[in-house]
Amino acid sequence: MTTATSPAVQDAAQRLATLRDSIDRAARLTQRTADDIRLIAVSKTHDADAIRPLIEAGQRAFGENRVQESQEKWPTLREEQADIELHLVGQLQSNKAAEAVALFDVIHGLDRPSLLTALAKAMDAAGKRLPCFIQVNIGAEEQKGGCAIADTPALIAAARDADIPLLGLMCVPPAEIEAAPFFALLAKMAREEGLPRLSMGMSGDYETAIMLGATDIRVGTALFGERPSPARPVPASGRGMLRNSRAK
Repeated sequence: MTTATSPAVQDAAQRLATLRDSIDRAARLTQRTADDIRLIAVSKTHDADAIRPLIEAGQRAFGENRVQESQEKWPTLREEQADIELHLVGQLQSNKAAEAVALFDVIHGLDRPSLLTALAKAMDAAGKRLPCFIQVNIGAEEQKGGCAIADTPALIAAARDADIPLLGLMCVPPAEIEAAPFFALLAKMAREEGLPRLSMGMSGDYETAIMLGATDIRVGTALFGERPSPARPVPASGRGMLRNSRAK
């Protein structure tokens, strides 16, 4: 366990303060402050020892992409710090719905009717209702999850009929393209559906997202630094390694 004076905690506190200052500057352009923006520290691939300094520095909302990875580290961390808010920000398989409901506080990736059915069943069994974001495939990218834009109103209506609490809409815009138009479109869709929150913006574009109405931003690299590369098998030739996809 680190201490309040350790270099790791001091570094985490500095990163957090710098980020919050930047969030505050962007938020003030829309007559808001940093306190109006939920900062979700995306801790995927980082182990408990890397996460603890940020918790000790005061961060409480964290995001993970995978249920199994979260099960391995967060029960112990939550025993140490009870007021953690854990967000599932990655895609969720329907067969993992019950495990997700048991572990997480907010789900950002509700994107299809089959998952909606699985989540409603899991919530009924657990006797609790988890708030969710509808994930929209805002760039119509075949390789990405998310509900198609045209199908989103029907999924929202179905979620409301199933008594699943909806917070708002979530998106991951296409890489290598200006994100602003996609954020603006998501904000327009949320307004039309009467949804108050927007989960959008990552380390490279959170300021733009905030200026276009983001209420929840998902930031990893700016808080943790570059993610560790997962172990990959070395080809028989000994040459070539796959690179990681763009991190949150």
